[in-house]
Amino acid sequence: MRVITRFPPSPTGYFHIGSARTALFNYLYAAHAGGEMRLRFEDTDTERSKPEFEKDIVESLAWLGIPYTKPEVFRQSERTDIYRDHLKCLIEAGFAYEAEEATGDSAKKVIRFKNPNTRVIFTDLIRGEVSFDTSDLKDFVIARSIDDPLYHLAVVIDDHEMGVTHVIRGEDHISNTPRQILILEALGFVRPIYAHIPLILAPDKTKLSKRHGVVSINQYRAEGYVPEALINYLALLGWNPGGDREVFSLGELIKEFSIERVHKGGAVFDIEKLRWFNRQYLQAMSGAAFHEYIASAFPEGADRSTVQALLPLLRQSISTSGELKKSMTAGEYDFFFEAPTIRAENIPNKGSNPGDACTHLAHARSVLENLPGNAWTSSEGIKVALWEYATGQGRGSVLWPLRYALSGKQRSPDPFIIASIIGKDETLRRIDAALEALTTP
Repeated sequence: MRVITRFPPSPTGYFHIGSARTALFNYLYAAHAGGEMRLRFEDTDTERSKPEFEKDIVESLAWLGIPYTKPEVFRQSERTDIYRDHLKCLIEAGFAYEAEEATGDSAKKVIRFKNPNTRVIFTDLIRGEVSFDTSDLKDFVIARSIDDPLYHLAVVIDDHEMGVTHVIRGEDHISNTPRQILILEALGFVRPIYAHIPLILAPDKTKLSKRHGVVSINQYRAEGYVPEALINYLALLGWNPGGDREVFSLGELIKEFSIERVHKGGAVFDIEKLRWFNRQYLQAMSGAAFHEYIASAFPEGADRSTVQALLPLLRQSISTSGELKKSMTAGEYDFFFEAPTIRAENIPNKGSNPGDACTHLAHARSVLENLPGNAWTSSEGIKVALWEYATGQGRGSVLWPLRYALSGKQRSPDPFIIASIIGKDETLRRIDAALEALTTP
C-alpha cells in the first residue's frame, strides 16, 4: 500500500502554528514511508474563505519547505457535482433522507444520515483502540440541501477520491471519526487508518490562541525566524525520537519520524524554546549567510566595516533579526556607529570616585595607545593587555569607566568587544572625551 496523507486547511484565516504542525506530521509520515502528502482546500464556507488566505497557506508551506503533490490541489468548492451524486446514492439506498428542521418560526429542509445506532470501533495509531456508541449521535445532518453538503460528508468523499490511506489530524477531530466511518461504510468506501495528534497548548495548558502571543507563520517569518528552526521545533511538539538530541534537519526528521512515538498528551508551546532553536540555526550559518540575514535590521548607510565587525557579537547575542531591529530602533547599538553622549557622574563605578576613574582611564589609554595593530583584531588581545591591571586594581573600578566611556550606557557588551569593533583611533578618542568630562569643572 502506497501511503497517501492529506493536509486539508480551510482558507478562512492566516496559516498558523497548529496547522503547520499538522501539515508537517502528515508530510513526515508519508515521506518516511516513501509516500506523498496531498493538499485540499476545504473552502465551502463561502463567506469566510478568501483567496488571500489560500495564497498565504501555499506560500507558507513553500517557505517552510513542506512539499505536497503538485500540480493537483483539491478544492471542495469545485466538487459540488461529485458530492451531489454520492448524496443521491445515499438517499436512494435508504442511508439518508430529507427532513424538516425548525429554524425559529420557520422550517427548512435538510438531509440527515440514518444512524444505524451501532458501536464503531477503530484503531488509532497513537491512542490504540477507540470505541464509540453512535446511538448518541442520533440522525445527524450531512447536507443543507442536495447541492450543499456539510463537512462530514465532503471529507469522506474527498478522502476516498484522493486515495487517502492515513488520516492524521488533531485530537479535536476524534469525535468526528465515528460519523465519518458511518458515512464511508454506507458509501462502500475503504476505511483509512486514523491517527489523532495532541493539541498544542499554551503554557497555562489552555488552548493556544493569539492572546498567548501566537501569530501566523507569516509573522514568524517577518520576525526573523528561519524555516529550518520552526520546522525543527514544530516536529518536537508532541513527538520525540528518543534520546537527548534536539536539532534535526528536515531530512533527518523524515528518517527518524514514527507516528507511534507521538505523545498522547498536549504539547506546550514555548516561545523561548523556539527562540533557542532559532539561535542554534543562526550560529550554524556561514558568515555570508548571517550577514545577509541581519542586513535589513541596519539603517541605510550604516558603516559596512562596523556591521561586519559586529557579526560575531550579534551571532551570539540575538535570537531573531526582528529582535535586532527592535534593539536598533531603541538605539541599543548606536554607540558602535557614533560616539555616545556621556555624563561625568556616571563614569566612576559605584563606590569609586572621579579621581580613581580618571587614573584608571588614563592607564587604560596609555596601554591601548601602545598596543600594536595586530592585537586589535580580536577582543582577546585587548583583554590580555588590560586584564592584569584590572584584576589588581579591582575589575569593576577599572572596567566600568572604560565600558561607559566607550558605550555611554549602563548596560552594554564588555569594553574589550566594543574597542575591537570601533577600532583603536575611535577608542582613544572616546577615552579622551571621558577624561575631559571628569576633569572639566
